[in-house]
Amino acid sequence: MMSSIQTTITPHNQQPYVHRTYPTQEQLDGIITNAVEAQKKWAQVPLAERIAIGHKFIENFKLMQDEIPLDLTLQMGRPVSQGAGEVRGLVERAEYMLSISESQLEDVQLTDTDKSGFRRFIKRVPLGVVFVIAPWNYPYLTPINSVLPAIIAGNTVLLKPSPQTPVTAERLVDALIKAGLPKDVVQVTHLSVELARYVVRSPRVEFVSFTGSVKGGRVVGRTAAEGEGFKGVALELGGKDPAYVREDADLNYTVAELVDGAFFNSGQSCCAIERIYVHESLYDEFVKRFAEITQTYRLGDPTNPSTNLGPVVSLASAVRIRKQIDDAVAAGAKKLVPEELFPIARPGTTYVAPQVLVDVDHSMDVMKVRYSSFNVGEFDRVAYRRRVLDQSSA
Repeated sequence: MMSSIQTTITPHNQQPYVHRTYPTQEQLDGIITNAVEAQKKWAQVPLAERIAIGHKFIENFKLMQDEIPLDLTLQMGRPVSQGAGEVRGLVERAEYMLSISESQLEDVQLTDTDKSGFRRFIKRVPLGVVFVIAPWNYPYLTPINSVLPAIIAGNTVLLKPSPQTPVTAERLVDALIKAGLPKDVVQVTHLSVELARYVVRSPRVEFVSFTGSVKGGRVVGRTAAEGEGFKGVALELGGKDPAYVREDADLNYTVAELVDGAFFNSGQSCCAIERIYVHESLYDEFVKRFAEITQTYRLGDPTNPSTNLGPVVSLASAVRIRKQIDDAVAAGAKKLVPEELFPIARPGTTYVAPQVLVDVDHSMDVMKVRYSSFNVGEFDRVAYRRRVLDQSSA
């Protein structure tokens, strides 16, 4: 029998942090019903009032800025010194989305194509209930992209956070409610995979927004298609992101930027740089500088303000990353970063030493595969370098 309780494990010490209880299917039906009923009233609230609530939400969220970094660290492992950036990012995105709300939601007049006796226009109306499935790697910055536009447009939202970061969604909703958002316009739903699929299939849910892995995106897309009717689905999925360093690149700028792009958030970013193709005229110097900077990282306890590289999110993720590296080396790749520089990175822990590989090819998983799952995505903390002759071969 599947457990009805989810437990969040703090990555760096493997201790339970918080527990949440899943609703029964009957309770979940009630949650959806509440969202449907709340949406009918919320859609009648004037847009200017909805936008005003959005601005109050931002002010309330800012009041949490001193609490959020450590809370994030204990949920998903990012160094506490780097948590403030996500707070700033949410505020910037929210302010921008609110600033364009009126223009984006007004009717689109089609006067250029009007015929005599006709008035043509596109009227923008709320969809209804929106289901947002949020990831753990940026659990504030990512869901705000879906939650805020949805409610400003007059929809209601069911927000499912990752089991790794359940408190983040609760903080968002708390700030919204304190801003004056009516009850049930946004509801946090802690759900198992099967319950999440149940919501995706529900004919009373009009739109699903999912951010996560390709594998998870396929599950969401197929599940939505299995339900009654036709609903909208937005999928923002991870990849195996490459960078290309041209022969005219300024290495004094480029190297440090790409190191940060590869290893920030322990490489656990949807757009993290995982493959780098370097023009052969710069290759040797680029690789030398990249490895040197990588060796200066301070891998350790993420609650220590001096740490700038924390653990990966789970033991399973650490095992997969180490296997990717070992398999690549067995197939001919070469490691450039001595592992003894990072003694805390031991098997059986979530600490994984940053690594740079050269002599890779496209037959290796490290060049093709990003491990992930429906609820929790695993990313790679390895940067791969490949020499190219010119831009056309990159």
